[in-house]
Amino acid sequence: MTKVLITCAITGSIHTPSMSPYLPVTPDEIAEQALGAAEAGAAILHLHARNPTTGQPSCREEDFMSYLPRSKQATDAVLNLTTGGSAVMTLEERLAAPKRVEPEMCSLNMGSLNFALYPAAQRVSAWKFDWEKPFLEGSDDLIFKNTPRDIAYILREMGETRGARFEFECYDVGHLYMLKHFVDRGLVQGPLFIQFVFGVLGGIGADPENLMHMKVIADKLFGEGYMFSVLAAGRHQMPLVSIAAAMGGHVRVGLEDSLMISRGTLAKNNAEQVSKIRRIVEDLGREVATPAEARDMLGLKGGDRTAI
Repeated sequence: MTKVLITCAITGSIHTPSMSPYLPVTPDEIAEQALGAAEAGAAILHLHARNPTTGQPSCREEDFMSYLPRSKQATDAVLNLTTGGSAVMTLEERLAAPKRVEPEMCSLNMGSLNFALYPAAQRVSAWKFDWEKPFLEGSDDLIFKNTPRDIAYILREMGETRGARFEFECYDVGHLYMLKHFVDRGLVQGPLFIQFVFGVLGGIGADPENLMHMKVIADKLFGEGYMFSVLAAGRHQMPLVSIAAAMGGHVRVGLEDSLMISRGTLAKNNAEQVSKIRRIVEDLGREVATPAEARDMLGLKGGDRTAI
């Protein structure tokens, strides 16, 4: 088996500040937790930005640049910028910071889907900010839009023009076929790094059987020309990513995906989750990849060729 790539998704755009006091929202918090995750063993840091005053997901370049230079200076980890941003942002809003930063790597959701977060609102009894509850409850009518035209645009702007490689986020089996479509069109070249995403209401469920099925279909479509990683939302995080590691895959953890470190216990930072999955990976007899090894495995251009 190849070495395991650990990705840590530091803050995301799904959880709100009232859900956990440990969710990083300010530039200092994001930079500090990114460094901690890297020191714990994450070779890749998946990054969003927040409004530092309200904790809302942000697409502003200045909110990304308020912590990215510090993160690059403090660690050699691969900085992987979101192109998904938040489902309430337009495509151009989502791409504003990635275009400016020209990262080594960025995420790319391989299709549109219902993005339903509203059940989470029932678990919060006290709200810190006025925007949080309407944001969550309104997601019963929320579609994350990424059409084939959008995907082609992101591939061109971030890949062809700026030299980024992609983490292809597949929330369902159909997204694998969409990725194959773009491979067949010659717009995507290997090695492919595919992130199987489980447990988002609107996407494929976080069942081990679904993980096996996604792997079977990916094998059928891409043969040996891809690597897969797994993320799972909420309580499904550690069980499913552990299965992925045992299957020879790669893993993603982080407070974007789950706020917990164990049942009923909030993670105090991202590094706790990285350390836990690292122990599991090493107990399985696998080694954790360094950032340099991640760059080699993924064919990245190198941190010196970004605009951070």
